[in-house]
Amino acid sequence: MGIATARRIDNWVRCCQCLLVAWSWQLSIAASSKWDHIMDFDQNYRLQWTSTGQDITFEIQSRTQGFVGLGFSRDGTLADSDIVVGWMDDGQTRFQDRHIRAGSDGEPIIDPSQDYTLQALYQNHTHTVMRFKRNLNTCDNKDDFPITNDTMRVIFMYSKHKPDRGSLVLPDPLEAFKGSRSVFLTQRTNQHPLANEAHINILELRNMDVELPESDESLYWCKIFKLDDFQQKHHLVRYEPVFDSSTSVLYLNHIILYECQGLSNELEMLSRRHGQPCFQLKAAHCNTVVANWARGSDGFSFPQEAGYPLDSHQATYYLLETHYNNPDYSYDFSSFYRKNLSKQQRNMNIHNGHDGEDGNRDDDDVDDDAGNNHDEPDDYRDDDGEPEAEQQVVDNSGLKLYYTQSLRNFDAGVLSVGIDPNWRHIIPPGQEKVVSEGHCIGACTQQSFPQEGINIFAVMTRTHLIGRQVKLRQIRGNEELQPIVHDTNVDPSYQDYRWLPAPVKALPGDSLIAECIYDSSSRKSITLGGMTTREEICLVLTLYYPRQQALTSCHSLPSLPTVLHSLGIQELASGSNPVEISSPPELAGMTLEKRLTSYDWANQFENFQYVTRLGSFKPMCWANQMLPGIEMESYVTNITRHWKPMNLCRSIQTNMISEPVHDGSEPNMIDMPAMDDHESTNLIDTELKAKVTPRPGGSTYSQGGNRPTSGRSSGVSGRQEMAALRTLLATAILATTSTVVIRLI
Repeated sequence: MGIATARRIDNWVRCCQCLLVAWSWQLSIAASSKWDHIMDFDQNYRLQWTSTGQDITFEIQSRTQGFVGLGFSRDGTLADSDIVVGWMDDGQTRFQDRHIRAGSDGEPIIDPSQDYTLQALYQNHTHTVMRFKRNLNTCDNKDDFPITNDTMRVIFMYSKHKPDRGSLVLPDPLEAFKGSRSVFLTQRTNQHPLANEAHINILELRNMDVELPESDESLYWCKIFKLDDFQQKHHLVRYEPVFDSSTSVLYLNHIILYECQGLSNELEMLSRRHGQPCFQLKAAHCNTVVANWARGSDGFSFPQEAGYPLDSHQATYYLLETHYNNPDYSYDFSSFYRKNLSKQQRNMNIHNGHDGEDGNRDDDDVDDDAGNNHDEPDDYRDDDGEPEAEQQVVDNSGLKLYYTQSLRNFDAGVLSVGIDPNWRHIIPPGQEKVVSEGHCIGACTQQSFPQEGINIFAVMTRTHLIGRQVKLRQIRGNEELQPIVHDTNVDPSYQDYRWLPAPVKALPGDSLIAECIYDSSSRKSITLGGMTTREEICLVLTLYYPRQQALTSCHSLPSLPTVLHSLGIQELASGSNPVEISSPPELAGMTLEKRLTSYDWANQFENFQYVTRLGSFKPMCWANQMLPGIEMESYVTNITRHWKPMNLCRSIQTNMISEPVHDGSEPNMIDMPAMDDHESTNLIDTELKAKVTPRPGGSTYSQGGNRPTSGRSSGVSGRQEMAALRTLLATAILATTSTVVIRLI
């Protein structure tokens, strides 16, 4: 066979190999083209992801020709972060699992264990797209963050620069760091599409010209709505926040919609008013939570099997409670936090004079420490230069309700578990870990839960500024079951309902314990329980079905003897005002307030913690009224079998390389041609995407890995060459088809 014929055959082989690789990739991409979650972190960076029980797949779409990155850290900064970065280097991909040590110069170090798998990396003249996969728990405890149902601080990075050809040193990673966002990465898809729902109606419940607070005081504003149009039962299937402006949204802490029981002239009169401060309302019997928005949330969709019942024959009046805080006076709110809060509202329904026609703002601030560049061209903008928000003195925010006549199988309900907000909930100052517990005792669930139990499908954990962890424990008899939820990384700026991996059954007689851990090390004085931002709460709201109406709040409160004992007080003087201590003698005459503020917390904290956790408490189980027959004082359950998490990493092998790389030499790199893509969610025009390109020098990569084929002729006859080639192609097509079919299955 002549040289020219051999070259033609060789070129044809290369072309077929590239086509086979592209074909297999396109089929595998089509099999996973539906992303569970899509989030725009800013106008230049979109993240899409889908999570299974064992792993998670991400795709970054960024407006840049440089490198892109994604990472995780405990506080949303680069310190002690786990990141993955990628870029194109002369037609080939570069993709690495890295980390950044606290106290370093910010240069990401390549992990000894490369635990991310690249699936696609390509770019055109405007954008870079990178798709990759990792196990939820890589078992690399030193350099990787396990991805759980905790609140995850997700870091996003992109730069217009990339490493020099052949180099692994990232140019100015601090400038590429654009910020972070708190997300529940592993939860089931929240916002189910409503396009196939029959007769979906929308109702907006909004405040009317509420004057925003100008001081450091919180404002709780309450407005009564009369909804008498539901002459037959409907189901609420989704709710979303409606924001009045980009200024007032910074004042919003939460919006709660309560269902009121009964009909009265007072409720009718209140429904005709614009609202009033909540403390001016007399007991209105509006205790059942219907919808709950908290800062950072996008809203909530109920599962296909349940909806919240709206029926004017059962409930005609609803109370909208809105908690406002002046962001300029809020304790512990840094300027970076406020900018991130504004960023979180980008994709919500914010009305603002500076908005574009689509209602979305063009730019958001980022922290100056991340590195700002005010000279970027219009087609590549960092999130800088956001105009100062206009002065807003009133607010008209509220909730948007989606409801339908097509009833689902079950009525959904809300049950609140935790500590009743009260001064008896005491958090000492200067402590890194303070544990508080609120009890929903078995006697309350025994009276109220249906015989078959309830199915909890979503939860929202609630603390204020110093909350760090929240756990909802479940006790059956004397055995502790797996926690319903355990968030070890609470973010006070992001408190949303999170879906559970599967509904959890709670039976009559089960005890539920809301356990909150606080970090008060930054505070010099005690923190008391209460509803203002400077005070603290410990609540877990659970969404469940089927709904029962006997129990909506299942709280507890430390008993007065427990509180006094924890402070070394034996007895109070009767009839004293202010309240004074009568014994022990060394404390006689001291006011209770003085004891609280002057107590030796540094030396007495361990004893305080012991007494408050094991002492008696007052159960508070009620809906419209307290459940009858519940004892006024109770104690913690004697748990004989505690739940312990399994160690899933005992026999897991990681993808180790020999030594950490610091000198710029190439580690265990993933190298493959840039691939095309046809995602409906892609930001890039399909006509502009980069096409599959063979490697320079005439070699290509086969589907199976990173080994190049040389393309040299073997010197056999033309017929033998063609026969062998046909066999090779048939085998490759069969193997590729089998692989893709398995993926599709």
